[in-house]
Amino acid sequence: MKVIPLGTRLLIKPCVEEKKTAGGIVLPDTAKEKPMKAEVVEVGKLDGVELKAGDKVLFSKYAGTEIKIDDVDYIVLDQDDILAKLED
Repeated sequence: MKVIPLGTRLLIKPCVEEKKTAGGIVLPDTAKEKPMKAEVVEVGKLDGVELKAGDKVLFSKYAGTEIKIDDVDYIVLDQDDILAKLED
């Protein structure tokens, strides 16, 4: 299924990083903070923001609406919730 965001919204896929304690214990998802880094999957009509699919971004911690498509978690959020574009 393809999702195309309307208006100034984006569809992003949060980057999930496995977290371990200093002792090597892997923390479960419920003990982790929400990710704030994501990859852009689709973009709507953005105003003055140059983002395309594949770009990495930082977004506001509790922004957007979480959805699940084919057992993959995504977030639909407004362009104003994007804080920065990440470059290598």
